[in-house]
Amino acid sequence: MKILLVFVLLHLAIGNLVQSASIQPNYVVIMADDLGIGDLGCYGNRTLRTPHVDSLAKDGVMLTHHIAAASLCTPSRAALLTGRYPIRSGMTTMESIGVYIFAAASGGLPTNETTFVKLLKEQGYSTGLIGKWHLGLNCETSDDHCHHPLRYGFDYFYGLPLSNLRNCKPGGGDIFIVGSRNIIRASVKVVTLALFTMLALDYFRLLKVPWRALAFIFLAAALLLSAVLLFFSQFRNLNCILMRNQRIIQQPFSTENLTHRMTSEATGFLERNSDRPFLLFMSFLPVHTALFASEEFLGKSKHGLYGDSVEELDWSVGQILASLERLNLSNRTLVYFTSDQGSHLEEISESGEVHGGWNGIYKGGKSTNWEGGIRVPGLLRWPGVLTAGKSVHGPTSNMDLFPTVVNLAKATIPSHRIIDGRDLMPLLFGEVQQSGHEFLFHYCNSYLSAVRWHPRHSSAVWKAHFFTPNFYPEGAQGCFNTHICFCYGHYVTHHDPPLLYDLVRDPSETTPLTPSSEPRFHRIVAVMRKAVDKQQKTLTPVPDQLSLNNVLWKPWLQPCCSTMWQYCRCDKETNITGWDSGLESVSSTEARV
Repeated sequence: MKILLVFVLLHLAIGNLVQSASIQPNYVVIMADDLGIGDLGCYGNRTLRTPHVDSLAKDGVMLTHHIAAASLCTPSRAALLTGRYPIRSGMTTMESIGVYIFAAASGGLPTNETTFVKLLKEQGYSTGLIGKWHLGLNCETSDDHCHHPLRYGFDYFYGLPLSNLRNCKPGGGDIFIVGSRNIIRASVKVVTLALFTMLALDYFRLLKVPWRALAFIFLAAALLLSAVLLFFSQFRNLNCILMRNQRIIQQPFSTENLTHRMTSEATGFLERNSDRPFLLFMSFLPVHTALFASEEFLGKSKHGLYGDSVEELDWSVGQILASLERLNLSNRTLVYFTSDQGSHLEEISESGEVHGGWNGIYKGGKSTNWEGGIRVPGLLRWPGVLTAGKSVHGPTSNMDLFPTVVNLAKATIPSHRIIDGRDLMPLLFGEVQQSGHEFLFHYCNSYLSAVRWHPRHSSAVWKAHFFTPNFYPEGAQGCFNTHICFCYGHYVTHHDPPLLYDLVRDPSETTPLTPSSEPRFHRIVAVMRKAVDKQQKTLTPVPDQLSLNNVLWKPWLQPCCSTMWQYCRCDKETNITGWDSGLESVSSTEARV
């Protein structure tokens, strides 16, 4: 009798599981910006309070070897949405700038790329993006919106078309001065030396210097410098933009209560779409600099403004989870939490306060392919479907979200393009012990930097670095003289043979293996080189969306809610502390889209 009862209960449990997994689920995708994997309690932090994010690990599955496909914002987000290495879509570059820094740039996610958002919309989903986009805006005019989120499947957008930068917050500092400090110093030295040399040669009558020409050159340089300084003095007005759909509502945006405002937008989206399948992409601005936090969180953490911002982010996640519970949607919703890359170690404020986070035991940070730059949180919760409290330790990627979501929604994965992501559900259900990734390839901009190999039926995870960034000052884990680590020239050191690590035994990448310490060294490296050659043959030439021409500021593409002569300023939110979210107009807009 007892055996029969157990059999019946087990049958019912399995039936409920299958039924839950077979319905068209909702999705809440949550991405933090520059959050270190070590900043969360579930990944080992003991001083920051992140109970709501930690609850996702407690009630769902924690991926302990989750990898961002790039270590910079723009390419990493492109990979998440398309399920493809960003080099396939041209969202990497051979040049130094690997992200968009001007709203009036012409590059962006190619319009022929397919996002999982677009595929879900075709399945009848309501789709919304709250927060950061950073994948382009316009192509030929200031309002063609060719790279706007609504072109890629989103019904609704409330957020930043670009990114939150230091310049966007009064007193937050200047990213150009920080990033170009050494270039400015070198330029001043060169100009001063040249001027002194010319004057000395003229004084000793070794060279006749035409004073009019010298004066003209000096005046032209002064005018050019003045124009550059004027442009950068208006950076906040031109680039720090808050939009609702295709309408600019704050320029420049205010950081006051901004996380609260975006949280209300997110919960409002859930309420408006609770009776239909939906996808909410909550793309947080925290903890990218400039850091900010609402009044009730300021000074409350043990890690200054950075910690305050992390704890407010966690509060926001709690509000979203509470809304799902209140609307009786938790059991029908797959929640995914991650960060676009590791913490930005070089972020130190002008007053000397550390504004970057902690990457735990992992070496390096943002803009590097050391583990600290690409090892990110990966948390998935789906009550009644995914086993609570489970950990998965094999390599997975943020590109895996694409096939996972598309397959669950019973949409069709495009057959005309390579999808590099792998469906996570067999791994999460325990049907397989390893993900579909035997190899993962790590690009620093368009340069292949490293490769990871998880051999079938093996516990080892090998990683080979073909080049690594030169850290400054020597012995540090960051590139503090350039603000981020670059991928070419004297900024890197090439390795032949490559630096080889077994990440299971040495996750901190402290001691590279040698033929003496690892007898299989040459065979392992040979297998990885062969995999690299095979992968490189799958790449086809595409336009460089982050070329210098595509990232430079173009005045005819500048989005303005007023005229440029009025400094592109407006505030169309009724007030900041108790703003009118305009939900009635939002509903009608979504219906039209």
